[in-house]
Amino acid sequence: MLNILRLLILVTLIHSALSCSPLHGSDTKPSFSRIISLYPAHTENLADLGITGELIGIATSDTYPPEILSKQRFSHRDNAEKFIAAGPDLVLIRPMIANAVPQLIDQLKEAGITVISLQPRSIDEMLAYWIQLGSLTGRNTAAAQMVAEFNNELQKIHQATQMVPLQNRPKVYFESIHSKMKTFSPTSIAIFALEQAGGINIATDATARRDTNIAAYGKERILFHADEIDFFLAQEGRMNRVTTQQIAEEPGFLAIRAIREGKISLVDEQLVSRPTRRILEGIKQIRAILYQ
Repeated sequence: MLNILRLLILVTLIHSALSCSPLHGSDTKPSFSRIISLYPAHTENLADLGITGELIGIATSDTYPPEILSKQRFSHRDNAEKFIAAGPDLVLIRPMIANAVPQLIDQLKEAGITVISLQPRSIDEMLAYWIQLGSLTGRNTAAAQMVAEFNNELQKIHQATQMVPLQNRPKVYFESIHSKMKTFSPTSIAIFALEQAGGINIATDATARRDTNIAAYGKERILFHADEIDFFLAQEGRMNRVTTQQIAEEPGFLAIRAIREGKISLVDEQLVSRPTRRILEGIKQIRAILYQ
C-alpha cells in the first residue's frame, strides 16, 4: 500500500530541487509562454494549472477539457514547418513520439524550439511531473496546490479502503489490451487506482514491456487464475476498443469465475491510465464496481 507521507516528502524535495534549476520560473514570469502539447495528459494538466492562454496548440487526439478544444491541432506526423509557423517556445511530447519521429524533434530544436519529453509511469513520478510542469510554466504555486489537493482526496480514499480487511477484498484481473491479452505493470498508475479502490491485483507477476505501463500476460496465465478472479476489469478507449460481450465470448474465458458470474466492467482509460487528477474519479468508479 502506498505510503502517503512518503509521497508528500518526495514532492517537497522535488519542488525544492526544481526551484534551484535553470528551468525554474516565478509565478509571474513563466519560463515558457507559447506551448504546444502533443499528449492529452500534458494538455489536461496544463489546463488544470491555469495555462490556457499560453497553450497555443494541442494534439489531434485531445478531447478534454472542453475549454481548450478550439485550439489549433498538431500531430507528430505534421512537418516541422507547421510547428515553426505557429511560433512556439516549447513543444511537450512523450517518449513514444520522441522514438517515432526523431528527425522532427531535431528540426524543431534546430529552429530554436525547446522540446521536452515527459510521461510518468507511477504515482510518485506523476506528482513529480506535475511539479515539473509548474516549474516549466511559472505555475509553481498552482502545481504545489494541485499535489496537495490530490493527496488530501487520496488520503480520504485510503482511509476508507483500510476499513476493508485484506482477506475481504476482491481479486481482480485488469485488462489493458484485449486483443493482445495484456494487463498493466504492477507499478502502473492503473494498478495503483485498482489497489486504492480496494481491489487486489491478480497479475502481480506481469512484466512491463519497453518501459511502459503495459504488460504482456497471455490467456494461459489469465486462465491459471480463473477460479481466483472475482472481477474482470478492462480499460476502454483508444488503446482498448472492447465490449463486455467480447470479453464474455472470448474462447476459454467461461472458465473464469468473474465471467461466469457476469462481473465484467469497463472503465474509461482516461480515468485510469493518464497521469491527471481524474485518476481520483477512476478510483471512485472502480470502488463502486467492486463494492456495489
